[in-house]
Amino acid sequence: MKGKGHRWLWGAIAVLGAVPSVAMAQSAGADLLALNGDQLRGELQTRYDSALAATTDRAVVAANDTRYIWASEAKVQCGIAIGYMKSSTKDETSIRKCGDAYARYNQASAPPPMAVAPPNAACGNKLAGVVFFDFDSAIPPAEAGQTVDAVVSAASLCAWRGLAVAGHTDRAGSDAYNDALSLRRAQAIADLMQAKGINSSMVTVSAHGEAEPRVPTPDGERNPQNRRVEIAVI
Repeated sequence: MKGKGHRWLWGAIAVLGAVPSVAMAQSAGADLLALNGDQLRGELQTRYDSALAATTDRAVVAANDTRYIWASEAKVQCGIAIGYMKSSTKDETSIRKCGDAYARYNQASAPPPMAVAPPNAACGNKLAGVVFFDFDSAIPPAEAGQTVDAVVSAASLCAWRGLAVAGHTDRAGSDAYNDALSLRRAQAIADLMQAKGINSSMVTVSAHGEAEPRVPTPDGERNPQNRRVEIAVI
């Protein structure tokens, strides 16, 4: 798999006629953004499941075409979008990229020889994933596994050397309590990443308590978007 990843990252896809229609892929991302609520969640999950299956399909992995690249990108972006949806947050960037990459995966065809591929789009993302937590809980929700799977896949594909795992809380509770809670959340996600194959030497854990809210709120207010762990590339 390591050889496969390097081959596709530097292999042949980016010449005229080799890359699937940009306009069609962008349209797919826009169509996905037009959805809301359960319909959007369902479509994101469908794309994530399909992309995940493709990245473990030997026929796709071994094929001399670009499907593996775009399936990997779709898995990462759809996983991030699903993580945001945990708090009913419609993250336009990851949703658009999910739709675009999934469309490119479906359009992909065998490239001509000796073309040079651009870096995978997922490799330029600084924010690799976000996991949202229930109130006063440091137990990763079920959706955390999908987000971490996407991060693990991207880390291998992009040869990332370090990941910063930062825990946060909302503004309900004391500073001291929230500092400790955010650390437990970050450590729980770091442990999950390591269980799924990320080397512990790659991971830096930090806790920010309620000091860096994603959504500014008055002191004491609960907010699901602030109860989170962010995984960033360093």
